[in-house]
Amino acid sequence: MPAAPAPRSSSPSGFRVPLVVAFAFLAPALGLLFLFRVVPIAIALFGSLTGTKLTGETVFVGLANFRALVEDPSFWRSLEVTLVFNLVVNPLQIVCALALALLVRRPTRFVPAFRTAYIAPMTVSIALTSVLWAILLEPTAGPVNGLLRALGFAPQPFFRSEDQALASLVLLASWKGVGYWMLFLLAGLLRIPEELHEAAAIDGAGPLARFFRITLPLLRRPLGFVFVADTTANFLLFAPVYVITHGGPNGATSLLMFEAYQAAFTYLDQGRSLAISVLVLAILAATVTLQLRLFRERG
Repeated sequence: MPAAPAPRSSSPSGFRVPLVVAFAFLAPALGLLFLFRVVPIAIALFGSLTGTKLTGETVFVGLANFRALVEDPSFWRSLEVTLVFNLVVNPLQIVCALALALLVRRPTRFVPAFRTAYIAPMTVSIALTSVLWAILLEPTAGPVNGLLRALGFAPQPFFRSEDQALASLVLLASWKGVGYWMLFLLAGLLRIPEELHEAAAIDGAGPLARFFRITLPLLRRPLGFVFVADTTANFLLFAPVYVITHGGPNGATSLLMFEAYQAAFTYLDQGRSLAISVLVLAILAATVTLQLRLFRERG
């Protein structure tokens, strides 16, 4: 007896949507995704394999741009700075965002004011944020050093010091991003049933036990998303370096995206710039894949 044909997928009401209709509705979004995501990546991959002669002619050079990067100490310095920056700023932002989300989770008298203060930096563009922090941390006449002098402390060079510039950049990025990531974690916290915490408290679990055994496991998906999005945003950070430090002092804040910008628009080396961009994409892909594996739900 022949096997019965598999039933076609249908909605709960029994209405069957033809596959061609579904693709017709998805076509505009897929077309834009292909145009603004796939095509630029393909152009970058091809452009990283080309070079420009003195006459302006573009020629195929194969892996020469990547070999030049491997042999260039400034590239390795920039890669080191980028990795150190991300290894510090990403966990710092997530920990601060989670702490703030826990702080404003319960409705109290001052929670609306707190939420406004945390979310306010989101309303300021990254370029304006860079200008604001350049003024605040200006070594001679900046308000922060004025406050330090008033309290009896020595003024600090901040962005003008090779030892402090990267740390100052971390603070800037954290001030800008912590409130934004807090919103996602706060939404995840509000989805956790309060009955779970109450039952655990009745069983004798303390606040730390409830946090590590209930809150964190149920926040796996929001935390995974925030880690991936935060890592991507910080790897692509460019405006503060361009506005404030220009990669200095002495390369202390020369992130990879600024290196790619300099190669393209200062030295007019499009091949090197695209090669750096491709390497950034590869590092991001590997990092995001690892993070997704670490934060995927089990069972």
